[in-house]
Amino acid sequence: MDYLPLPGTPVEEIDTPAIIVDLDIAEANIKAMASFASENGVSMRPHMKTGKSPFWALKQIEAGAIGVCAAKVGEAEILAEGGVREILVTNQIVSSTKIRRLFGVASRAHVTVAVDNHDNVDDLSMAAQMFGIELGVILEVECGMNRAGVKPGEAAVALARTVENAPGLRFDGVMGYEGSAVYTEDFDLRKQQAMESINNLLAAADDIEGAGLEVKIISAGGTGTYDITGKVDRVTELQCGSYLFMDSKYLEVFGDHPHPFRSALTVQGTVTSKPAPGRTIADPGLKAISTDQGLPGVVSIEGAIVRSLSEEHCVMETQGPADELQPGDKISLRPTHSDTTINQHDYYYCVRNGLLETVVELAGRGRFM
Repeated sequence: MDYLPLPGTPVEEIDTPAIIVDLDIAEANIKAMASFASENGVSMRPHMKTGKSPFWALKQIEAGAIGVCAAKVGEAEILAEGGVREILVTNQIVSSTKIRRLFGVASRAHVTVAVDNHDNVDDLSMAAQMFGIELGVILEVECGMNRAGVKPGEAAVALARTVENAPGLRFDGVMGYEGSAVYTEDFDLRKQQAMESINNLLAAADDIEGAGLEVKIISAGGTGTYDITGKVDRVTELQCGSYLFMDSKYLEVFGDHPHPFRSALTVQGTVTSKPAPGRTIADPGLKAISTDQGLPGVVSIEGAIVRSLSEEHCVMETQGPADELQPGDKISLRPTHSDTTINQHDYYYCVRNGLLETVVELAGRGRFM
């Protein structure tokens, strides 16, 4: 059973472990990115693998986003159910079951999907004809991640032609991700790495246009490179996602480089044990906060350092004021990576001025299919 607190509940009375979002900060982050995009003549299509909820998607669309990205069909389904009408699925959808589900989404929203091989195009075309729905298709281009994607040159041209000629499909353009650059701390090096990736994407667009096909969309961008990719004239839209809550990893990457974003998300925990001086235990373990980008930081009190997480325990080294913590006291942890932390929770507890304003179901939790 979920015993949800009522609006107006003080944040420190919310049971734990719990994701706490400062609405003022999250809304300011949304506004800041929307303003950057508008000033630089690029559209926003934020990635919802971070927000994983129609609540945040609709806030970003209200602020000017043309639509959103979804990582998986499962995310696209909850977004369409929640009223989002423009969705780019940024991964390849290849099984017959997932393709049927994709067209279920496409019956309620304008859907574009990424491809990088001919057989997948044939399967999507067959389904489009069967369901009587035109599907937008975008080529994923390999931009240095050594992950999915087609390479620029003849391979990209041939695949674009296959999409263009496939009944039921509409060729829309190309997308790529300069992910190998987003965590580079030195800005000049980050810019150099990002532009090497983006130049691969632009080369593919040039090749396709040289073959006589129209490239309407050139989609790219991550939070760590928003102010690089977003200033490239030919890039039409940005897929940034993490700026919504702003991971501590990105704050570390940006360092002293000017940016308008602040951290909006923390995991609130409760001290459960004080077994010895200098050691304090709290309840957000690995099931409540991810460590794929490193251990979280304690932001609510001085003198506490997270030393390890097990399934249900957070072990902190404490000194000074933090060593006065006792069972029942609340702490706040900032995850290094919000996306993988968010996927472990059922609700966002959204607060303003220290009081709960609304509880938002994390509808995309576990939607990795």
